[in-house]
Amino acid sequence: MIEDLKGDESWRMFRIISEFTEGFDKLSRIDCAVSIFGSARLPPENVYYQQAEEIARRLAAEGFSIITGGGPGIMEAANKGACEAGVGPAVKSIGLNISLPKEQRPNPYQNLTLEYRYFFVRKVMFVKHSMGYVCMPGGFGTLDEFFEALTLMQTMKIYPMPMVLFGTEFWQGLLDWMRSTLLAQGTISEEDFDYITVTDNIDEIVTIMVEHRAWKNEMRARSADRGQG
Repeated sequence: MIEDLKGDESWRMFRIISEFTEGFDKLSRIDCAVSIFGSARLPPENVYYQQAEEIARRLAAEGFSIITGGGPGIMEAANKGACEAGVGPAVKSIGLNISLPKEQRPNPYQNLTLEYRYFFVRKVMFVKHSMGYVCMPGGFGTLDEFFEALTLMQTMKIYPMPMVLFGTEFWQGLLDWMRSTLLAQGTISEEDFDYITVTDNIDEIVTIMVEHRAWKNEMRARSADRGQG
């Protein structure tokens, strides 16, 4: 019995490696991408669904690929906006789908689709291949992605990237609690809030991402110059 369990664990390890390998391979040529997160439960008539679609459309028009969790709701809206922007093959509408007992069904607006069994592998793909996050209103999964990236930036495991919370009415209560409880108890620092932008303005999101891309390109150019010097 114990040997059977050990065998199961070995095969799980190989499945994990295969998911990492496929993700790195298929996403390796994605240069500038923005991940958009949000609830799988919000229908097309919801205002946040419509705004997510517009955000993705505007970002795709600026040359950004869009990465989502591949499911319904906000994820569908973002993939739809990217897909319908019609700006050429360089811009991808990417879905990192996860196998779940309910809620997750692949939306039809993905032109690059990956399937995952493990959340932690999927989260690595979001962080590795995104240069910015837009968090729309969502539930536990959205909060998980938000705090995961925030923790990695706070602990300097990844370079800071734009972390935009869209929907002041939805997010302000969380930020108020973080200040009144976490900051007041000394478990976080005031400068940690510098990683976060809260907005209701789609133009601001586009500006933030375009400016961050320009900064990244400048850093790459300087690094290349140093390498040749």
